[in-house]
Amino acid sequence: MSRAALLVLADGRFPAGGHAHSGGAEAAVKAGRITGAADLEHFCRGRLHTVGLVAAALAAAAALGHDPAELDAAADARTSSPALRLAARRLGRQLMRAARATWPAAELDSVAREFPKGAHQPVVLGLAARAAGLGPDDAAYCAVYESVSGPATATVRLLGLDPFDVTAVLARLAPELDRVVERAVAAARLVAADGVDALPAASAPLLEIGAEAHAAWPVRLFAS
Repeated sequence: MSRAALLVLADGRFPAGGHAHSGGAEAAVKAGRITGAADLEHFCRGRLHTVGLVAAALAAAAALGHDPAELDAAADARTSSPALRLAARRLGRQLMRAARATWPAAELDSVAREFPKGAHQPVVLGLAARAAGLGPDDAAYCAVYESVSGPATATVRLLGLDPFDVTAVLARLAPELDRVVERAVAAARLVAADGVDALPAASAPLLEIGAEAHAAWPVRLFAS
């Protein structure tokens, strides 16, 4: 295993399409729920312990080699919003393109054929980590970091927040990222014996509602 591959996969410049998505921050800004760094920290903490946890567990399970189709169905069942399901599959398709070009693998090719419109992004993330020689912890760390770094970066563009303040928010959340990764990987290891029902199903209703409203906006800066 090359731990440096984790840096490549987690790099915000990896061409996986995440820069075009705000993780719900654009809708939250418009609704007045994010106005500054303090609000951003609360928002990111909420994402981390809900959708971040779910994504990390799915990614870890995929990195462990569990059936991608079963994991994709589990991801679908845990995503109530049609807009978010569509966004997750679009991101999965783009990540798959990048992963296949970077770490060619028969497993990636097979899943790309099975899901021509894209599998859910966390599932593809776990498969990409597996193809890169990384483990479930690595995949989970990528997922939880994405769950908070996407909204954090978006608020710099949306509100003009000080990038130093935004980075400090991410640094303060770091110990919680560690704990969420531990929970996610522990759940992923149960899938072999207990099936996908062992994976967490934490929800964030305001993110789901905001995503549906955001998808109907005639003008928006981010895709989701």
